[in-house]
Amino acid sequence: MTTSPIVDAHHHLWDLSVRDQEWLIGPELAPLRRDFSLVDLTPEAAAAGVGASVLVQTVTVAAETPEFLALAARSPLVAGVVGWTDLTSPDIADVLAGLRELPGGQALVGIRHQVQGEPDPNWLLRPEVLRGLAALADADLTYDLLVLPHQLPAAIAAAQLLPQLTFVLDHLGKPPIASGELAPWADLLRALAALPNTVAKLSGLVTEAHWANWTTASLRPYAQVALEAFGPERLMFGSDWPVCLLAASYGTVLSTTRTLTCGLSPDEQAELFGGTARRTYRLG
Repeated sequence: MTTSPIVDAHHHLWDLSVRDQEWLIGPELAPLRRDFSLVDLTPEAAAAGVGASVLVQTVTVAAETPEFLALAARSPLVAGVVGWTDLTSPDIADVLAGLRELPGGQALVGIRHQVQGEPDPNWLLRPEVLRGLAALADADLTYDLLVLPHQLPAAIAAAQLLPQLTFVLDHLGKPPIASGELAPWADLLRALAALPNTVAKLSGLVTEAHWANWTTASLRPYAQVALEAFGPERLMFGSDWPVCLLAASYGTVLSTTRTLTCGLSPDEQAELFGGTARRTYRLG
């Protein structure tokens, strides 16, 4: 078990009075259809030994990122923000520079676009997208990959084309845990991990499994593939709170991740539960 403060490299916050979360559709997502704030998260994180976190975008609305940066400016917990901006914008370099000048702008560590919702499996390889991704590298920012398994080939190609940019794979590329399949996801994950400019988050697994009856054993094959492919120095823990609440509490997600990685040495666990995130996102 790690003794230094843990970094939670992936969580969300939202206030439905400020902005609707349009993705919360269907009765199965009803538990998430309420506000989730730092007031809710802070005691959960403290109880789990989490000393720093990375707040990640939830909607493709430009105003969300400045709001998150302002939150980071006054929060001792939020050490980094992965925001959203239009990667295809011709003036993306100026937009990124403007975000950095806002209150809390120093907390901007990366950008994410929800590629999983794009119908074009090769969206990441569009010329205007690649130009935007290159601008992130020029701004010393990372790019969080939110993709489904069938979109991993484009992610691999994009990472090959832009070796100067660090690509962070969220939720291990959403493997099909509920169905118990490993192929072709495992081979694609290994191909991505073969590129030195890629890291991944050991996050979001419980919600890719059967929410009501998942087990640690059902997650283990997917975690093992990731550990062998990336190694602990290129993997980071993320709670995916509050989305994880559909299947498990914050504490359960952390304890399950500890069980899945119990074979690591203390130094390796320190990497996975903090070092990788601090290094990748340059958290102060």
